[in-house]
Amino acid sequence: MISSVKPVSSSLTAIAALRRTVPTKLRFSPLPIIRNFENSPLCFSYAHNLSTLFLASAAEKQRRDGFSAGAYEADRSQPIEIGVEVPAEQSGQKVKIGIYFATWWALNVVFNIYNKKVLNAFPYPWLTSTLSLACGSLMMLVSWVTRVAEAPKTDLDFWKTLFPVAVAHTIGHVAATVSMSKVAVSFTHIIKSGEPAFSVLVSRLFLGETFPLPVYLSLLPIIGGCALAAVTELNFNMIGFMGAMISNLAFVFRNIFSKKGMKGKSVSGMNYYACLSMMSLLLVTPFAIAVEGPQMWAAGWQNAVSDIGPNFVWWVVAQSVFYHLYNQVSYMSLDQISPLTFSVGNTMKRISVIVASIIIFHTPIRPVNGLGAAIAILGTFIYSQAKQ
Repeated sequence: MISSVKPVSSSLTAIAALRRTVPTKLRFSPLPIIRNFENSPLCFSYAHNLSTLFLASAAEKQRRDGFSAGAYEADRSQPIEIGVEVPAEQSGQKVKIGIYFATWWALNVVFNIYNKKVLNAFPYPWLTSTLSLACGSLMMLVSWVTRVAEAPKTDLDFWKTLFPVAVAHTIGHVAATVSMSKVAVSFTHIIKSGEPAFSVLVSRLFLGETFPLPVYLSLLPIIGGCALAAVTELNFNMIGFMGAMISNLAFVFRNIFSKKGMKGKSVSGMNYYACLSMMSLLLVTPFAIAVEGPQMWAAGWQNAVSDIGPNFVWWVVAQSVFYHLYNQVSYMSLDQISPLTFSVGNTMKRISVIVASIIIFHTPIRPVNGLGAAIAILGTFIYSQAKQ
């Protein structure tokens, strides 16, 4: 049954009734830009659309207080509840993001451990990098063929825009692997925590972007912390240091190319990374053969198997599988969270990797070296907050 009162009058009456039901601190206007909504000209066109919602709320309030709601009756109307309870959907999303982060960090820690084990016994980072990309590519091809995952719909333009991203990704991946073959995992990740400094520098010089003063100030602890950790590193190696620095620069360009080239592309994070791995595999394979070659690989493989035993083969498989999985989960999480949240999560990931590697490999570390690492990571966190 619908009230005989005109819609506009009914809406204004309902608005007034609703305002009396809401505490003063929580009152709001349907159109915040209009201070006196009831007396504004827009009210008469806007009120008709809102009449059902407001009248339902007022009627419910009056029924709770024991008053009559008149002749108004709304089917399946719900009262407006002013409370602090989190909707079930929002709560479920937080749990989902938490699972993504926990999985991402765990997979990354496992990868770094097995990757370092392999490189200690088999110091050929180009082949190790190639195997990681090959394993991920094979996994995704099988999942597409078996319909476990839906294959992406791509065209020539997609692969053209992906090419510079793949070049940067390949350089960054190989450089990071070279770094970890020469220095401790913890040191590589301490230096890689300086990536925000490269991001600001490249964005400023090549893209002409400007940042607020707090962003520039946040770079001071990042640069200072990385420098302090580098000069106090017990097992410092210039190749390992430069590998981590080149990886930082390459991944910054990868992010820039990805943002510029993938706008409007409807490819999921999982499939995007799968395509990126396949193109990177095509790029890195000829260089890996030229730099190291099958003869070196065969001799090194034989020595590793004789020293470690069959477990070495498991290490290679594990580092290859977990490399793909942790990257895949990180790209999938980008579909669910904001870049700022992802940046904070990436900072926490580095902390977990550094701590885990120090414990597992018994990495010797001086107090001043640990202080440098803490300052650099803190600076990275401050940067992520200042850039929002």
